[in-house]
Amino acid sequence: MKIVQAIKEPNKPFKLNNSVALKEPLVLVFGNRYLLESDQIYAEVREMFPNGHIVFGTTSGEIIDNTVLDNCVVLTAIEFEKSSILVKRSNVDDFNNDDEKLGKSLMAEFPSENLRHLFVISEGSTVNGSALIAGIEHLGNISFGLSGGLCGDDDRFERTLASYNENPKEGEIIAIGFYGETLEITSSNYGGWTTFGPERIITKSNGNVLYELDGKPALDLYKTYLGEKAKELPKSALLYPLSVKATQDSEALVRTILNIDEVENTMTLAGDVPEGARVQLMMSSVDDIVNGAFHAAELAIKDRKNPPELALLISCIGRKLVMDQRTEEEIEEVKAVIGDDTVIGGFYSYGEMAPFSGQDSCKLHNQTMTLTLFSE
Repeated sequence: MKIVQAIKEPNKPFKLNNSVALKEPLVLVFGNRYLLESDQIYAEVREMFPNGHIVFGTTSGEIIDNTVLDNCVVLTAIEFEKSSILVKRSNVDDFNNDDEKLGKSLMAEFPSENLRHLFVISEGSTVNGSALIAGIEHLGNISFGLSGGLCGDDDRFERTLASYNENPKEGEIIAIGFYGETLEITSSNYGGWTTFGPERIITKSNGNVLYELDGKPALDLYKTYLGEKAKELPKSALLYPLSVKATQDSEALVRTILNIDEVENTMTLAGDVPEGARVQLMMSSVDDIVNGAFHAAELAIKDRKNPPELALLISCIGRKLVMDQRTEEEIEEVKAVIGDDTVIGGFYSYGEMAPFSGQDSCKLHNQTMTLTLFSE
């Protein structure tokens, strides 16, 4: 595996960390939405990697090595020397926002033989990540890993962009399939948030749209808890996500709010919020988040046969807002676990995809640190 990384600051060209020639590399370009809206961004990257498979995604912060950047673009180009990749794309508009149907269609484009892992970069403004995952895994008994994340737009929640081999645009969902007998890819996630306040029951919802808790308008109830911070919705919701347990015995999933509808008095979340599920508010501290990142890294590396050569990190924008000036501490904790020889790239997101530890099925998470580790 050969890897080249680069950083682009506003009004400046990409600055490469080395000049190693790469053959048909996978080029992951994660960056600030305003910078990726440039009509020239694709041409600029294509000039550097004429034979590359170029995947773009907007972010709420960029990760490279042990550094977190803002208002920049980070590029990680990877040549797989013993394995191969296949990249496919789709758009939510082509499926009338039926995310599960899109997931099924996208999965059908990947030959199953020797498929080791699927890494997904999804638009993050409207997609129901749970439905998208359900579509990808609809056949059940999957023999490949699945991870990835939802694109971000800082804390603006205006629009997110992604693309494959073209300028970034809205509604795109990109899937990257990794094939090869020697490939070892592991993924994990962990949060570090704790519940507080009364437990409530979801009495009305539809997919990822939440209408009522305990028979009362969910948005009104949420605003009551937020107090003055309700004026800053949906940004302020990132500090107080929801813990959602579909059944009494199921593991809790964390859900943050992507959008609110003042007219319908509803909240749209990044993943499913099923009726009958139990819900509690959550909060966290800097130390809890840092410890969560350390634990996520431990889970990702514990059963590996080989040391990772590449780590793709996707962490939630809510974690970044809590960490503020100390954001890089969670990346440093990850690096301390996976080692200095592992190349690190990634971004802050509106949602993360990874299985729970010890499970095969992928889940949509919020407020977690998610790692995907690669070696050939």
